Amino acid sequence: MGVDDLREIAEVLAEMRRPAEVRDWLQALLTPRERERLCLRWRLVCLLADGVPQREIAKRLGISLCKITRGSREIQRGPGLFRRMVQLRAASRR
Repeated sequence: MGVDDLREIAEVLAEMRRPAEVRDWLQALLTPRERERLCLRWRLVCLLADGVPQREIAKRLGISLCKITRGSREIQRGPGLFRRMVQLRAASRR
């Protein structure tokens, strides 16, 4: 995967106006397993943002602490927009 590929995907996503469009696009592009893994990663960072302990997340989602540590690192030091979006989603669920 090249930088140009990722940029093109980002451009396509940015052109979409409605969540249903993005969902349909992701369903067409990704396999069921890839969608499952993407959703799992999103759940994990949202649980971290909600303050759920890492060991509890591991139990709930059936994943390793290594994956959770990576998600935690992204929330702490990842791109600012990513951190803000996770925090906004966490706040909207409270």
